[in-house]
Amino acid sequence: MSKTILAKWFDPKHEQMVLNQQLFELAQKVDSLALEVDRKDQFIASFQRVLSGDTSNFKDPAKALKGEVQPVTKPADLQATPIDSAFRREYEKSDQSVIALTNVKYHALEETFFYSPLAGFVSDRYDAKKNHLGVDIVAKLNEPVKCIADGTVIFSSWTQDSGYVIMVQHRGNLISSYKHNAQLLKKVGTFVNGGDIISIVGNSGELTNGPHLHFELWYNGNSLNPEEFVTF
Repeated sequence: MSKTILAKWFDPKHEQMVLNQQLFELAQKVDSLALEVDRKDQFIASFQRVLSGDTSNFKDPAKALKGEVQPVTKPADLQATPIDSAFRREYEKSDQSVIALTNVKYHALEETFFYSPLAGFVSDRYDAKKNHLGVDIVAKLNEPVKCIADGTVIFSSWTQDSGYVIMVQHRGNLISSYKHNAQLLKKVGTFVNGGDIISIVGNSGELTNGPHLHFELWYNGNSLNPEEFVTF
């Protein structure tokens, strides 16, 4: 059918194609924003290194402080080949593209605002290869720990390895876990709001060597890197 003003009335796929195009444009904008965030993260990292005295990788540290760093580019393995581009064009025209673009892996988390559970220094980052399925945040003893979002406490007890542990079930099959606490302030079954204090930082359990919070995120049974969703 020719692309006329009557297409939207007589062609049942017209609206589907319009939605496909809109979703594709949104996906492009998200990619651009992601690159911009990477550039800013790189600048902040460079800024922190220069301030700490580490200038080994900078010919001119002053330029790093001004933000004159190399732009972030996509890895070579992510560059589209002619075959990939042709396939993408055909795929965008199909009805399946709407499903693919809306069925983002963490779509349910994108619209959720997460509070920071604790303001401190991340001493050990998420590393699934080393079976470290969370982040360690160093803070002063007895600092309050906050719940990252609304939810219901599903675990609040002592464990041999992690000491006092509290876990909260949030919407969308998301679970947050807070370990090595000195004290737990909420009981199982209690509903908590995002930002509520649920525990106190401690050094409990066998797998700890100082006051800190070990924080984990689990989504649909899979561990997530908390730093991709929460600011510490």
